[in-house]
Amino acid sequence: MIGIHSCLYRAQVMHHRLSPKRHQFSYQVFMFYIDLDEVDYLSGKLRFMSRNRFNLFNFRDQDHLQISTGNVREQLLSYLQQQGITTPVGRIMLLTNLCTFGYQFNPVSFYYCYDIQGHPVCSVVEVCNTFGELKPYLLDNTTRTRKGFRLNTGKYFYVSPFSDLDTQFDFDLGIPGEELNIRIDDCHKNGERFLISTLKGERKPLTDGMLLYYFFSFPLITLKVIWMIHWQALLLWLKKLPYHAKAAHKELQRDLYRPYKS
Repeated sequence: MIGIHSCLYRAQVMHHRLSPKRHQFSYQVFMFYIDLDEVDYLSGKLRFMSRNRFNLFNFRDQDHLQISTGNVREQLLSYLQQQGITTPVGRIMLLTNLCTFGYQFNPVSFYYCYDIQGHPVCSVVEVCNTFGELKPYLLDNTTRTRKGFRLNTGKYFYVSPFSDLDTQFDFDLGIPGEELNIRIDDCHKNGERFLISTLKGERKPLTDGMLLYYFFSFPLITLKVIWMIHWQALLLWLKKLPYHAKAAHKELQRDLYRPYKS
C-alpha cells in the first residue's frame, strides 16, 4: 500500500442558513479520496472495499456520471471532452462517499483533475438530489486560484425545496492535501449569501484497519446522510420557510443527468 495517492478524510460538514430565517447544524463524517487509477488495486488489496460488488464499502461506477460506456474515469473524460477541455488529463482524484453495506447516497462528490506533470487542470462538482438526479458543474483552468478553484455560477438545479432555483452556487474548492477545505455557498444574483456550507477535514490513511474503525464509528454513513437531510428539512418546514415544489419551476432545472420522471 506504499505510494498510493488514495486516502480518507475525517471531516465536519457545516450548514448555516442566514435567511429568510437562521438555521445552523454540523455533523461529523468521513469521505474517500480515491485515485481513479487505483480503484482496482485497492479492491484487490483491501478486505473491506470492493469495486462493483457487495462489501462494507463498494465503489460503484453506476453511482456517478453515466454519459457513455465505461468506468467512472472514462465517463469523466467523455464529459471533459464535451466541455472543450483539451489538456491531456493524467491523475483524477475523486472525493466521495462509497456505497456502504449496500446503500448509497452522495449529495456531492468532487473530481480533481491533474495534467501529465501533476498540475491541477480542472475540477468537477457532481451534485445529486434526493430524486436521484445528478448535475455536474465544471471549474476549468480559468477558475484556478492559489489554493484551488473558485466559481460563481447559476444553480438551475432542484437541491432543496427550501431554496429558490434561480440562485447561484459559489464554489470555493481547496485542493485536498493534509487538510480538506471546501466551501459551497448559495447566494442570490445580487451576491447576497443566504446559505453557507463548509466541508473541513484531516487526511487519514486508507487501510483495512481505518475502514473497519470508521464503519463502526460512523455506522451506515450514507444512510446517516440521507436521514440528516430529511431531518433538517423537517426542522425548516416547522420554521415555516417558503416551500418550493419540484414541479413548480421545471424551466429552471437544466442540464440534468438521470432526470426524475414524475
